[in-house]
Amino acid sequence: MRSPPPPQSQGNSNYGSPYGGQAGGGGGGGTSFVPGFGGFMNDPTAQMGYQVGKTALNAGQEMFEQNVNRYVSIPALKHYFNVSTPYVLRKLLLVLFPWRHRPWSREQRPSTSSSASPDANYYFLPPRDDINSPDMYIPVMAIVTYILLSTLLAGLRGAFHPEVMGLTATTAFVVVLLEILGLKFGTYILSISNDSQLLDLVAYSGYKFVGVIVTLVISETLNRGQGTGGWAGWTIFTYTFSANAFFLLRSLKYVLLPDSSSTHPASGSMHTVARSQRTRRTQFLFIYSYIVQFVFMWILSRQDGNPTQAKAAAAKIVGA
Repeated sequence: MRSPPPPQSQGNSNYGSPYGGQAGGGGGGGTSFVPGFGGFMNDPTAQMGYQVGKTALNAGQEMFEQNVNRYVSIPALKHYFNVSTPYVLRKLLLVLFPWRHRPWSREQRPSTSSSASPDANYYFLPPRDDINSPDMYIPVMAIVTYILLSTLLAGLRGAFHPEVMGLTATTAFVVVLLEILGLKFGTYILSISNDSQLLDLVAYSGYKFVGVIVTLVISETLNRGQGTGGWAGWTIFTYTFSANAFFLLRSLKYVLLPDSSSTHPASGSMHTVARSQRTRRTQFLFIYSYIVQFVFMWILSRQDGNPTQAKAAAAKIVGA
């Protein structure tokens, strides 16, 4: 038999209620809990501690933003992550099938503060409003997907070992770091001092991972788990590399070789480029779009299709 429920007139009936302090006849501990908490919040010492903690938090946040802004502009980064689902889908199709896309120039709008002025400053639209605008959402997601996909494929081939994810991530990050350093050196040689142009180059450098992912998936499917070698792997790699190179060649033309005849130059963009600088930038654009991308995409898409050799390599790594 169960004991009957406690009577409703007991003093602890208001325990836990946000309006517990309204009970008038309760005695004992039930009614003393909430007033005690409210008294603590109204205590001058508690309020001073709260203000000190809030001030310290705001100071730490401000210091963090100042240190980060020395290297990267947070408002500028927000522009590159302003994407939408339709934009992501259309951008992925553009990266893989760029052959018939027109036009490649980025859309611009005048600033609202000076839209009536003939000398108004123009700015580039965010990625969600312009498919030709570079973003960093797709490159970041593609890098993460590449690491997870490479690990999954290694497991399906029976070549998984605990270090495979770390090695894949290290390879991807080293490639990205080398490419960013190369771009930084290239912008210095080519006298590109605008921070937004450097961020554009960094964003464009990550689109190669889309082609690498497609190469890995289709090659593994056609080769039945034998890696990315053979005629099938090289055929898919050739197409994805060519599509990525063509996409970069057409897109980066408006970053490295801005059109001096543009009637609405964006704020901060370079209006004219000297003939000597234009020749050097054209050479840099060709080398970066074809030679550099071929080397990096080949490194990223290499997959050993021989399980015996892969296991031997894994055992060697683990034994070391």
